[in-house]
Amino acid sequence: MGSLFHTPVKTVLLCGAALVLPAAAAGCSGGHGGHGADGAPAAKEATIEQLAERTGCTLTGTRKAAELKQGQCKNGKGRYVLVSFTSDKTRDSWLTEAKPWGGTYLVGPKWVAVATPQILETLRKDVGGRIVKGDDHGGGGGGGGQQHGSGHGS
Repeated sequence: MGSLFHTPVKTVLLCGAALVLPAAAAGCSGGHGGHGADGAPAAKEATIEQLAERTGCTLTGTRKAAELKQGQCKNGKGRYVLVSFTSDKTRDSWLTEAKPWGGTYLVGPKWVAVATPQILETLRKDVGGRIVKGDDHGGGGGGGGQQHGSGHGS
């Protein structure tokens, strides 16, 4: 087996990140079940269709590759992108590739939502997960890789 990200998949991911992250109109989440101390549910494995249903969004522009499926969402809370993966290992590899672009991610088992921190905090109340920040490209402090909230680890 070659690289986890074959050229077409890597191109889709990087192009998607380049288009979505600067616009801060990405990500989503998934999960359902018990609630943590902060009131957010425990994140559960979910498809982008299930995540869209749980967050009350209209899913558009879906794309599928061997290792992932991605779609755009819009609801009353804002715009975000949902991505589901074949495994947590694939999700983690995607995050490693995406985090240098910056951005903020809501991470659950085999899925990621990408959006502004405010939208992700709202979505997290519906589907759980943990918020992970990409690399900071601004002038101030606070590096990347910070995690907030509770939810499912890997």
